[in-house]
Amino acid sequence: MTVRKSKEDKPVLAICYDFDKTLSPDDMQAQGLIQKIYGDVPSFWRATDILAKNSDMDSNLAYMYKMKQEAEGREIFSRKMLEEYGSKVALFPGVETWFERIRQYGRQHGVIVEHYIISSGLKEMIEGTSVARAGAFEKIYASSFYYNERGIAVWPAQVVNYTNKTQFLFRIEKGVLDVNDPGVNDFFAPDEIRVPFRNIVYIGDSDTDIPCMKLVNTYGGHAIGIYNYNTADKAKVYKMLQDNRIRYFAPADYTEKSEIDKLLKAIINRTAANELLESIHYECRKEQAIHNILNIK
Repeated sequence: MTVRKSKEDKPVLAICYDFDKTLSPDDMQAQGLIQKIYGDVPSFWRATDILAKNSDMDSNLAYMYKMKQEAEGREIFSRKMLEEYGSKVALFPGVETWFERIRQYGRQHGVIVEHYIISSGLKEMIEGTSVARAGAFEKIYASSFYYNERGIAVWPAQVVNYTNKTQFLFRIEKGVLDVNDPGVNDFFAPDEIRVPFRNIVYIGDSDTDIPCMKLVNTYGGHAIGIYNYNTADKAKVYKMLQDNRIRYFAPADYTEKSEIDKLLKAIINRTAANELLESIHYECRKEQAIHNILNIK
């Protein structure tokens, strides 16, 4: 079903997240599923890298194929199975309450906050998480399978890699959310844009997030690098900040009054003020245009 969202009477702040090592401490597939169907996790990823290289295959398609192949005789590779493994995926502290808490803060300040996932992981596993089942996400963009009438995975339906992640930012910008809706290529006048890039936040942890981070940064949005608070390894976020990929970084602690909690609330405050100024600017320009028309001789 085609999903299109219209411009709201209040500003919309779209917060877009990678999933693995951003909301969860490890790759979702490596939290039980790979161990069950293959055994050693590093060996599995090495095998998929070799498959991708030798077959000139997208690396995400390679891991999806390898998972389905290795599951034969061990697991029924179904939507239900992937959702069940998704329900066991660990989340960083505070994630369980984060999404509604930030939405509520937005409501209190006149800003509609929407949460989106843009991930190379498996959509079905993300849908099985407790936060997704609780309705945390406006839309989940992730790799997924096509299933037959018995719910068995037979073919990739969508594959999301680090470069094509950026298309989803444009869908969110225009409110054209369906992955097959060509309306994303339509021209939208500035006053018709539902979520201008200045009101888009992208939160991620690694090189695969850089195209989205760069795009959001370039157009005035807010790119945030996340690092694991347990290891406190900031090497990646330091590099991303140095290369102007991100504006801010914070540990993956989503509890109330944490660094990222304070940062997002500050962005919401800024969004409310910015959009008020933008509306005043728009009214001034409209008045000027009417004045010019009336005074044409």
